[in-house]
Amino acid sequence: MNEDAFLERKTLSILEVLQEAGKPLGARAVSRELSRKGLDLNERTVRYHLLHLDARGYTRLVGRSGRVLTEKGAREVEGALAVERLGFVNARIDDLAWRADYDLRTGKGRVVVNITFFPQEQEPRAMEAMRGAFRAGLCLSDLVQRSGPGGRIGRLEVPSGMVGWATLCSVTLNAVFLRHGIPVESTFGGLLEMQDGRPRRFTEIISYSGSTLDPIEIFIKGKMTGVHAAAETGNGRICASFRQIPASARERAAEILEEMKTARMGGLVVLGKPGQPCLEIPCPKDRVGLVVAGGLNPPAAAEELGVDTYSRAMADLVDYSLLVPFSKVRP
Repeated sequence: MNEDAFLERKTLSILEVLQEAGKPLGARAVSRELSRKGLDLNERTVRYHLLHLDARGYTRLVGRSGRVLTEKGAREVEGALAVERLGFVNARIDDLAWRADYDLRTGKGRVVVNITFFPQEQEPRAMEAMRGAFRAGLCLSDLVQRSGPGGRIGRLEVPSGMVGWATLCSVTLNAVFLRHGIPVESTFGGLLEMQDGRPRRFTEIISYSGSTLDPIEIFIKGKMTGVHAAAETGNGRICASFRQIPASARERAAEILEEMKTARMGGLVVLGKPGQPCLEIPCPKDRVGLVVAGGLNPPAAAEELGVDTYSRAMADLVDYSLLVPFSKVRP
């Protein structure tokens, strides 16, 4: 990488840190976050880059609180170095699966969640829509966390006038398998056709390695899902992901899936057979296909019924103890 490209990578990383923070950050805080991402820039160097970003209109100083991203800066983050972000979803999955430390034996630790925000006045409609999807088991788990305006889910603060809902992300399955020594290769996210309440085949797929966005978010905002219909009639299209594990680990994987049911993680999962197609997706002879329903299916049902949803897949890690069954939530 030449010097100009390296400088661009550093400045883009600073912009990304400010975007993720969603609040003013000083040079010291930015330096600390960059270090967590594997980029070591001291406070003085960060301050130097921030001054140049101010001059280019990408950041602005907010009193003594620090810098925030401008609208121009946000556009730069979204558009810059798109090719470099290919494979971002796979990297995010692997990172979260490694960091999640939930232990099936003790029932303690952190799990991966998706986070959805609803306008507060639309929450009753959203809950009614989600209820059907949870009841039909169209996700890995019915465990959720709810937080009102100003509250927090993970590191995210719920905006004023909104309510936040965390749903268990299917990447938690990757994490559990990994803790038991089973590597999981995440291949793609797609739309899974349900027929008479049973998964039939994928009708649309987006490879994780070829996308800079989570496929599930794309399908939901693209109005391509039919989760509500699948919950009500057994026929429709839901979000799901396709993974592969070593064929030699299939027996142990089946045992773990049974154990996960005691932790309320016994939703829609299809485990294939060695070297055989799994829901019409071919697998090599030394691999086994694994299909997992998406944790954003309940919010997708709400979106289909006209609720304004703002969802982020694989949003954060939260402690398992903070999650409760959907049926026990009383806003």
